[in-house]
Amino acid sequence: MRRTVPPSAEIEAQIDELLAVGVGDNPRESLSVLARLGARLIIQRAVEDEFDGWLGRARYEHRPAYQRGLRNYESGLRNGFRPRTVQTAEGELEVQIPQVREAAETFASKLFPRTPKLLRTEPLKALVIGAFVRGLSMRDVESLCEQAGLGKLSKSTASRMCEELKERFERFKRRSLYDINLVALFLDATFISVRPSGPKEGVLVAWGFTEAGERVLLAVTLGMRESYEDWQALGRDLIGRGLAAPMLIVADGAPGLIKAIEHCWPASDRQRCCVHRARNLYAKLPERERERVKHAYWQALDDAINVPDGKQRLQALVDELDKGGFIAASKCLADDLDALVVHLRYPTRHRRRWRSTNLLERSLGEVKRRTKVMGRFPGEDSCLTLVWAVLDLLITHQTNGIHFTQLDRQRLTRLSDTHTPSAHEEVAA
Repeated sequence: MRRTVPPSAEIEAQIDELLAVGVGDNPRESLSVLARLGARLIIQRAVEDEFDGWLGRARYEHRPAYQRGLRNYESGLRNGFRPRTVQTAEGELEVQIPQVREAAETFASKLFPRTPKLLRTEPLKALVIGAFVRGLSMRDVESLCEQAGLGKLSKSTASRMCEELKERFERFKRRSLYDINLVALFLDATFISVRPSGPKEGVLVAWGFTEAGERVLLAVTLGMRESYEDWQALGRDLIGRGLAAPMLIVADGAPGLIKAIEHCWPASDRQRCCVHRARNLYAKLPERERERVKHAYWQALDDAINVPDGKQRLQALVDELDKGGFIAASKCLADDLDALVVHLRYPTRHRRRWRSTNLLERSLGEVKRRTKVMGRFPGEDSCLTLVWAVLDLLITHQTNGIHFTQLDRQRLTRLSDTHTPSAHEEVAA
C-alpha cells in the first residue's frame, strides 16, 4: 500500500489518540507507551529532515521541469521507506528509513551508529521534549506525571533545568564564530508578546549553511521594531564575534534590513525572498488573476537556467501585467527585480532552498505555535531563551544540513573569488 503521509505524521496521530484517551486505569503503562512514542517521533523526524536536506527538496516538492525525466540525476526520487530497529534507552524501537531511486548514490543516515551501539535518547528529556513538541505546556506535563503516579516536578529540579538552559543560551550568545564559513545566511524575524503588557516585539534570527553543508544557528536577539538599527546591531555582533562575510544573504524586502545588509556585508550577494515577493504580488491582483500569475511567476523561476534568463522571464511577466492594466502588480514585481534572481548563480540542486526564507519561516512558525501556550512572557530573558531552545532543536539538532557534490564545490569556489572582504575589514561597519 502506498504511504500518503510520512511515518512521523503516523506517530503523531498515535500520540494524539493516546493523549485524547488519557492515562486510563494503567497510568504507568500509558506513560511508558507515550515515552516510547515520543522517542520514536524525535528520531523519525530527525531522519526525515536529514533525508530532505540530503535530497535537496521537501516532500511533495517537484524537481524543476528541465530536470524531470533525467535518469541518475543526483537528487534522485523518493522510493518509500524501509524499517530499521534501533536500540535506545526506551528499548528497541522501529524507525522508517527513506529510500531513493535514480540517484548517483544511496542515502545513508548519519544519525545511526554502524555498530550495535545504544542510541541514547534520555527518556525523561525525550518525554518532556516530545510533549513540548506536541504543544503541551509544562503544567500539562506536570499533570500527566502526577496522574501516572510519579509525583510533582520539584521546584529545585525545575529551577535547575531553567538555569542550565539560560547558561547554555548565554554561552551561545558569546561563542566565537571565527571557524564558521558560511555559504548562505538567512535573516528573518517574528513578533512575540515578550513582556507581561504592551505590544508584541520583534525577535531577530540569523542562521545559515556552512561550506561543509551544516546548518548553524548564529543569533537570536531582540529587535523591537525590526528597524535598520536593530538589524545593524545584529550584523555588528556577528562580525564582532568573527563571522566572515557570507557568499549569499537571503532576506525579505524590509527597507531597514536591506540597508543593514548593504552596510554590514557590501560584498555579499543579496537574494530577496521569492515567497515574500510573491505574497506582495498576489495582494495587488484581483482574485481571478492570482492563480494564473502565481503559475507564471514560479514557472519563470523554476525554468530559468541562469541570472539573465531568469531576469528576462520575470521582466516578460512585468510587461504582461503592465499591458493588462495591473499597474500596481507590475511595479511590485519590477521593484528590486535583480535581487529575485541572484540564487540562479548558485548550484542548481540548492537553488529552491536558497531563493526564500521558507525554512526559517517554518521554524519561526513552530516557535509561535509552541510559545502560544505561554501567553505573555515575564520578560525578554525568558522569551529569548525559550525561542533559542526551540530553534536550536529545530535547526541544529533535527536536521543534518545539505550535501555538496564535487561540482557544487567547484562552482562555489569560483563564486567565492568575488567575495573577498575579511571579517576584520567589516568590523568598521
